[in-house]
Amino acid sequence: MKLETLPQGVRLAVEAAQSKQAGGITVIDLNGYAAFTQYFVICTGFSTPQIQAICNEVEGLLHKELKRSPEHREGHRSTEWALLDFGGFIVHVFGEQARKYYDLERLWREAPKIEVVDDGEKRKNELSERVS
Repeated sequence: MKLETLPQGVRLAVEAAQSKQAGGITVIDLNGYAAFTQYFVICTGFSTPQIQAICNEVEGLLHKELKRSPEHREGHRSTEWALLDFGGFIVHVFGEQARKYYDLERLWREAPKIEVVDDGEKRKNELSERVS
């Protein structure tokens, strides 16, 4: 599974989260594993304002590009977790502690996943490759 092969809405959600410096962006392919959605997009926000900014950016970009709004929202004003349900995919934005507690990657460990390398990690990997 590659990011480029995912549905446009999922790719836009990842792009929106990246633009707000979300950490640990992971996409889990739930096709064949769950009946309620096809994908989870999971990421970490490091403060309440950042969690809200990530959610706002995901909603804004999906509305602008695809005229799509979430079918359901939960925890948007929460300090630890927010959920945006777009039907075919669900975006989970966690604070660090909540992400460890709920550990969705472990819960759905059998499903294929993509871990999106953030720009900071990408630069660090590129530097270490040059030094090697």
